[in-house]
Amino acid sequence: MGYRGTGLLVGRPCNGSAAAPLCPEPPVPPLETARDFEHLDLSGTKLPHRIAMAPMTRSRSGAAGVPTALMAEYYAQRASAALIVSEGVQPSAVGQGYPDTPGLHSADQVAGWRAVTDAVHGAGGRIFAQLMHAGRIGHPSLLPEGEVNVAPSAVAAAGQVYTAEGPKDFVTPRELTADEIRATLADYVTAARNAVAAGFDGVELHGANGYLIHQFLAPGSNHRDDGWGGSVEGRVRFAAEVTEAVAAEIGAARTALRVSPGNAFNSIVEPEPEPEYTALVERIAPLGLAYLHIAEDVPARRALTVRLRERFGGPVMLNPATEGPTGLDALALVEEGTADLVSFGQLFLANPDLPARLRAGGPFNEARRATMYGGGAGGYTDYPAL
Repeated sequence: MGYRGTGLLVGRPCNGSAAAPLCPEPPVPPLETARDFEHLDLSGTKLPHRIAMAPMTRSRSGAAGVPTALMAEYYAQRASAALIVSEGVQPSAVGQGYPDTPGLHSADQVAGWRAVTDAVHGAGGRIFAQLMHAGRIGHPSLLPEGEVNVAPSAVAAAGQVYTAEGPKDFVTPRELTADEIRATLADYVTAARNAVAAGFDGVELHGANGYLIHQFLAPGSNHRDDGWGGSVEGRVRFAAEVTEAVAAEIGAARTALRVSPGNAFNSIVEPEPEPEYTALVERIAPLGLAYLHIAEDVPARRALTVRLRERFGGPVMLNPATEGPTGLDALALVEEGTADLVSFGQLFLANPDLPARLRAGGPFNEARRATMYGGGAGGYTDYPAL
């Protein structure tokens, strides 16, 4: 996710004198193509173009996980996206993986999100909630007292997570029982129902980047042999059943799934991801989901992306693998038919009016990494529009 730009294009003296103030350089020729700015219908969610805002953790909701007025301003600023996918939202208290991330499991959280969605809709936008259970990623200090992190199997991830007490090593999670897995499925369904009550246009299930759904899919983190693992069908089961259950509750047209085949982030081990993801996509394809969101980890994964797109048969959003953050050249993926939408992360973070800037070919603000997570308005709502 992100951008490849180098910041605002400046450097030309306004009156030709070397001592004069610098003026913006003329933008490069626009990269608009025939399809990038075409309308798209996601089973009833009508999009004005093909440039989506990728989900990005920003950690500004406070310890109670309640969205704030500042968050409403942030998302409304970016309402010109074809579709906003929210930051990861925990479907239950035990699903939290990072400090100050929002939830969708309490009445206060639903009310807080209603203010966000009202602001986005008031600005003409559309927004899906990304439901993200972190599973083994996180730390007990981030959870309610007495709770521990859970996962398909008692296999710890390597590395550390930031907490209010500083960085802490990931702990060995508690293996979910079969009954607890079913209860977790129910948590997703309740959170999806809450998302609709909060005014979201739909939900995206986060099955990527090493979080709980991905942990079930990956043989390195799923060592079960009880029907929720032990085979391709077993490892696919949780992802498929979550998707089916949420689609049954709120409608397939308001349900989407994000996957990242082979992505090693958060200690995921998937030596041969194609069998699991092919089986998963073939199982959910008949549902008629709003879209499938594919996050590529390396350019060599493009062939698998194309095969999954063929098997899915519906709209595909792509967060492509690039040498740097996703930039202007990603628009060609829509024109050539590799994807129906392209999701931008850091570039949307720093440029609230990104579609207009892409249409014009720039210029682009540069993201400030020091303010990406936590804090206030700085590096959040203070990026200028054109």
